[in-house]
Amino acid sequence: MRLHIIARGKIGRSPEKELVDRYLGRINWPVKLTELPDMGGKFPPEKDRPVKTVLLDEKGNQKNSVKIAKMLEKWRDSGVREARFLIGGADGFDDKERSQADEVIAFGQATWPHLLARAMLAEQLYRATSILANHPYHREG
Repeated sequence: MRLHIIARGKIGRSPEKELVDRYLGRINWPVKLTELPDMGGKFPPEKDRPVKTVLLDEKGNQKNSVKIAKMLEKWRDSGVREARFLIGGADGFDDKERSQADEVIAFGQATWPHLLARAMLAEQLYRATSILANHPYHREG
């Protein structure tokens, strides 16, 4: 299953980009990163079925790393071809977009800068795939 991060805004050359690249480079699954303009336009339609869509949104459910791993495992094992993780613009997502997503998750109750959210997502995807591979990166305490 391919992991696809679709994010508003250009990350450019920054410490956040270095983190994103570091974690995405460690993932042993196919990974794609798509950057969209800050405003305007729509997120790409789901051309390949089956596709699952996850929105990162402050109104989402909080999932720990193991639950994210189990979500990916379930989708992978049921034949999902791509899991899309969408990071919106400054205004986030509206109720209609949230209702159309397969999952809406939040990284805690705080609001995070979009570039940092992208780095945090990359790390969580690496952690989740490491959990599924029984790699020692994730240690439960």
